[in-house]
Amino acid sequence: MTTQDSSLDLQAHVKNAIKNNTALSIQGGNSKSFYGRTPIGQTLKINDHSGIINYEPTELVITARAGTPLKEIEYALLENNQILPFEPPHYGNNATLGGTVACNLSGPRRAAAGAARDYMLGCKVLNGKGEIISFGGEVMKNVAGYDVSRLMAGALGTLGVLLEVSLKVLPRPEAEITLTLEHNTEKALAKIIRLAQVNFPISANCYDGDRLFLRLSGTEGAVETSKKPIGGEIIETEHDIWQKIKEQQHGFFMTDQPLWRLSVAADTPPIKLEGKWLYEWNGALRWLVSSASAETIQAAAKKIGGHATRYRGHDQNHIDVFHPLSPALLNLHKKLKHAFDPHGIFNRGRMYPDF
Repeated sequence: MTTQDSSLDLQAHVKNAIKNNTALSIQGGNSKSFYGRTPIGQTLKINDHSGIINYEPTELVITARAGTPLKEIEYALLENNQILPFEPPHYGNNATLGGTVACNLSGPRRAAAGAARDYMLGCKVLNGKGEIISFGGEVMKNVAGYDVSRLMAGALGTLGVLLEVSLKVLPRPEAEITLTLEHNTEKALAKIIRLAQVNFPISANCYDGDRLFLRLSGTEGAVETSKKPIGGEIIETEHDIWQKIKEQQHGFFMTDQPLWRLSVAADTPPIKLEGKWLYEWNGALRWLVSSASAETIQAAAKKIGGHATRYRGHDQNHIDVFHPLSPALLNLHKKLKHAFDPHGIFNRGRMYPDF
C-alpha cells in the first residue's frame, strides 16, 4: 500500500501548462481510456498521488487520494465488512478512485443503491487556474459545496484534476443469493418491473436475451422469505455472473462491433433497433451491440426520452460518442467548463469536440 501526496507537484505542472498554453490529458490507471473521445494534450499522470487519508468504519466514510488503486479501497472496506454501494467496475487491474469517480460508472447494484455521485461527500480539486479548492466534507450534513463536488462525477476530468475524494460507504449485506429464470424479453421486462414495485430485497437484475438473473441481498431472513414468491433456480456461483456483467466479461460483451449504452425509462418496451440487447437496472440501462449508425441509435433513444452513448468502438473521435446536447445544455456545459478551466487545458475533446 503506497501513500504519497503529489498535489504540489501536480499543481506546479498545471501552472506551467497554463503559462505555456499546453493542453493536459489526465490519466490515472488508464483502465477507462476507451470511454469517450481521445483527449488532446500531454499526459498528466496522477496515479502516484495515492493513499487512504482517513477511514472511519463506524462513520461509514472513506477519504483517499485520487490515484489510490480502487482494489486497495475495496480491500480496506472488505476488512471491515463494508462496500462501495455503487459497485463500480474496474475494467482491469489498474483502476483508480479518481478515474472511477470522474467516469461516474456504477455496477449492477446501481438501481437499488444509487450512482457513484450519490455517495460523493466532498472532494479536493486542482482547477484550471492552478488553484487547489475543496468542496463538501466528510459528513452528509455538510451541504456547503456538496452539489459542486458531485459535478466532478461524470465530468471525465474536463473540469479539473481530482486530488482527493470522500465517499459514503455501507455495510456488506448479511446474505446474498442469485435466482435465474428463463423468459423471453417481454416477459423478463414485465417481471422486472413488477418485482421493482414490491418490497423484495433485489440488489441487481439482468436479462441477457435468454435468462433473467435476480440478486437478492439483505438479512438472512429477508433473503430466505423472498425466494419462493419470486421463483426460479438458485445459482451456486452467483458472484461469477455479476462479476462478469460488471466487468463486461460476459459473452454478450465479447464482440468487435460497437457497444452502446442506452439510458431510458425502466418501463420502456423493447426498442426496435437491430442488434443484440442486454438489460440491467430494472430495464433502465440497456446495452446494445449493433453496427447501426450513431445517428440512428441516438435518434431512437431521443424519441423515447432517453439518451445513448457509444461505450466502446473504433474511431470514437469521429462520431458523437455522447448523446448530442441541446443548445441550452451545451451552453451550460461551456459555462461550467469556463468557470473551472478558463484556459481549456484539461482533457480537451474528451466529451465533445468543443471542450
